[in-house]
Amino acid sequence: MTDRRPPMPKHRAGKVSLREYMRLFRRDLLSAQPAKLYRAWMAEFKTPFFKSYMVNQPDLVKTVLHERPMEFPKSTRVNEGLRPLLGNSVFLTNGAAWERQRRIIDPAFEGGKVKETYPAMVAAVDAAVARLTGELGHGPVEIEEVASFAAADIIFRTLFSIPIDDEIAAETFQEFRKYQRSQPVVNIAALIPLPRWVPRGFSKETKDSAKKIRGLIKRLTDRRAKEIEAGTAPLDLATKIMTTPDPQTGELFSAEEMVDQVAIFFLAGHETSASTFAWGLYLLASYPEWQTKIAAEGAGLTGVNFGQVRGLTVTRDVFREALRLYPPVPMMVRQTTKAETFRDRILKRGAQIVLSPWHLHRHERLWDKPHDFDPTRWHTDNGKQCQRDAYIPFSAGRRVCVGAGFATVEGALLLAKFCAAFDFSPVAGQTPEPVAHLTVRAKDGIWLQVTERGRN
Repeated sequence: MTDRRPPMPKHRAGKVSLREYMRLFRRDLLSAQPAKLYRAWMAEFKTPFFKSYMVNQPDLVKTVLHERPMEFPKSTRVNEGLRPLLGNSVFLTNGAAWERQRRIIDPAFEGGKVKETYPAMVAAVDAAVARLTGELGHGPVEIEEVASFAAADIIFRTLFSIPIDDEIAAETFQEFRKYQRSQPVVNIAALIPLPRWVPRGFSKETKDSAKKIRGLIKRLTDRRAKEIEAGTAPLDLATKIMTTPDPQTGELFSAEEMVDQVAIFFLAGHETSASTFAWGLYLLASYPEWQTKIAAEGAGLTGVNFGQVRGLTVTRDVFREALRLYPPVPMMVRQTTKAETFRDRILKRGAQIVLSPWHLHRHERLWDKPHDFDPTRWHTDNGKQCQRDAYIPFSAGRRVCVGAGFATVEGALLLAKFCAAFDFSPVAGQTPEPVAHLTVRAKDGIWLQVTERGRN
């Protein structure tokens, strides 16, 4: 294995003023942080309006996510920045509203339901491989673009049984890319307590893009509602969710609620998957001995035999390591509902608690060689312990990502099939710099040399 470590963000040097910190934070929340957070159990951040605390101590993380999750709801401050697109989706709600939404959504993803989506996943991945094959021979490939397109195609096929070539799907994908570029990491309402009637400071581009995306999603959900009524709807994820009543009230999602949920499915299922897939390919390009092992596993995938996924053991280890090093959602924010005592500090009601997968996954007092790429760690005592105590790429507890199982199968399938078809290698002088916007991406993209496997 090469001694070169995977790229990390630059660290903030020393203390800075609040104004400078916010400038850095809006540009990239990872490089705005000091290096000491990779060793801290807890750190306090002060603003004129509230205090926030980053918590890396495993037992405290467990308290927030596992033991008392309803007493630490999602931060209403941070959620402000996502409301133009996500409305009142399951990603943003708390309390009874969130519980109702999960009762309706969970059945579509429970148990062996991922198996039912597998044929659509395979079709999308095979289409992505064919598309990239046809584009080779023109120099380095920007792999994040490839990953985004492939992940979006998987979402459209599994959710609505349509390929990304569908007119509405293609337009939604392009508009979502525009939204990513216009949406800041943090909105002013996350920093300053504002009444509900005060404008939130979104750019016109952000608001227009979110409105257009929601309009396109509504066209898809309205079309599906008519198909359900006519008895012609395919039994995909959209149909399952739209026809599942709340077991307590018997109510279905309204048309507006379904738009909210599809928006978060697209954000979580497309953006996060694309991030991990792109970083995974970069890591494999940098560590070719692992790429060869995955190519061998991928060569054994035939047809739509879901049972073959169990054989992707090395691929899953690499995917897990990519999620550890580059968790798509680098920070999650909860808030206290009453005074709490963490590490002898009094946290007042309304304090913000930052749980950082980025720092927790690389914590220097927990992991062996935390900044190294080492897929074998998952079979060591340290790796097994840290997986239980310090590994939360999909969050954890009651609010664990409903699509975690879906994403794990999708990620392994993408890596295995792409490595079976292609050979990836780094481009000299093109080391990607991780930055956090909606998810952890590369500042100027991830550029790789790509050739058909066996032809170089």
